[in-house]
Amino acid sequence: MPNRTYMVRGESGAGKTIAGYHFLTAGRENDEDVLFISFEESNADLRANAGTLGFDLSEVPILDLSPSPEAFLDDEAYTMLSPGEVEGRSTTTELKEAIEEHDPDRVVIDPLSQLGRLSSDGYQFRRLVSSLLSYLKRSGATTLFTSQPSSGGTDETLAYLCDGSISLSRSDWGRSVRIEKFRGSDSQTGPHAMRIDGGHGMRVFPRLVPDSHHREFTIEPLSSGIDDLDTLLGGGIERGSITLVSGPSGVGKSTTGAAFARATAERGERAAIYLFEESKRSFRHRSESVGIPIDDLVEAGDLRVDAVEPLSLSTDEFAQRVRAEVEANDTKFVLIDGTAGYQLSLTDERSDIRRELHALARYLKNMGVTVVLTEEVQQVTGAFHASDNHVSYLADNILFIRYIEVRGEIRKAVGVLKKRFGGFEPTLRSFEIGRDGITVGEPLDELRGILTGTPTWNEAE
Repeated sequence: MPNRTYMVRGESGAGKTIAGYHFLTAGRENDEDVLFISFEESNADLRANAGTLGFDLSEVPILDLSPSPEAFLDDEAYTMLSPGEVEGRSTTTELKEAIEEHDPDRVVIDPLSQLGRLSSDGYQFRRLVSSLLSYLKRSGATTLFTSQPSSGGTDETLAYLCDGSISLSRSDWGRSVRIEKFRGSDSQTGPHAMRIDGGHGMRVFPRLVPDSHHREFTIEPLSSGIDDLDTLLGGGIERGSITLVSGPSGVGKSTTGAAFARATAERGERAAIYLFEESKRSFRHRSESVGIPIDDLVEAGDLRVDAVEPLSLSTDEFAQRVRAEVEANDTKFVLIDGTAGYQLSLTDERSDIRRELHALARYLKNMGVTVVLTEEVQQVTGAFHASDNHVSYLADNILFIRYIEVRGEIRKAVGVLKKRFGGFEPTLRSFEIGRDGITVGEPLDELRGILTGTPTWNEAE
């Protein structure tokens, strides 16, 4: 908000100065007068470092109050007087003169906590900072200053004096930003993922709030492109629904998801596939080999296939990527292939990122996007589990595929466990994948105990 003071704090290297680059560059783009006051980096270093991140500070006036080499050589001056007595008066004078000369609309002070070295104690520091910030407000400036934690408590003093506080942090999981204080306005709960890239500076990925997004749509059944599978599903899956396809490794979950995606694209609606456990090349080749080619749809722009590199994105970044796809391209179908891979591949310091998957799925549902999630269950035969990762609660529909042993042969069976928006066929059917695609056979009514993985023939047989 204009004519207020904001603090950006964090450990060294968190990105505080870069936030200042963004703030002043935005001011210049709005034809505002700006001023950068530096207590640590020299004028030349600031401009050079900003340039490596894509910022041009050539038209940004910089008041360089960083320590000079002469200050080290002049050490004798500090033996008789405190730093404040030696430097204090000249520094405040330079600040006043620069502010009067440039009459800035925006000011960055980096870092304001360095004023502590000009003060003899905490009381004097607080008084000096309070006077400076009041002077800047009276001059009509909006001020952003940086600070980092110190044993002297200057950081907490500055937090008390400002109108808003932004905390930046970094860890092995990545970077994040959190709004700690924002007078006069509401703010979104964090932390929010952040990335620093050359040429882009700082990019923030706000956490997805599903209830803030909505699109009108008609709930209607959508075909998988496989007639017998649609029959099993009571006509197909509904638009805007979430379907979980579960089963052990290699049983056909991704292929089934690809069939739904292809059917969507063939209807003239855009679909997107996000792979967490397979490369794009492998997925496209395998889809071609089992009679569900997708290259033509990708080339036509009706289908997007995106492989997520492990540990390269946060959950917030991935959610924003999906959201951009949906809102920019009016995408109607999303396949997230591998919920376990989702949890392993995305970096996040939060302990349970299933909540983030829940938020993403709810957002897509609110936008009328049909979602298919695939999940691998570890048990090949034996006791039946629809989900090992406790994500089945997200689903409106649960389609399971599993291996069974019949007369010494490994076969597959498919069934529907849940369908929220209508009826479904309560039988189990044979399931095969061949060169011509997926084949769903007749109900396996001659077998019983199929869900155990080792069925037996009915007595009549």
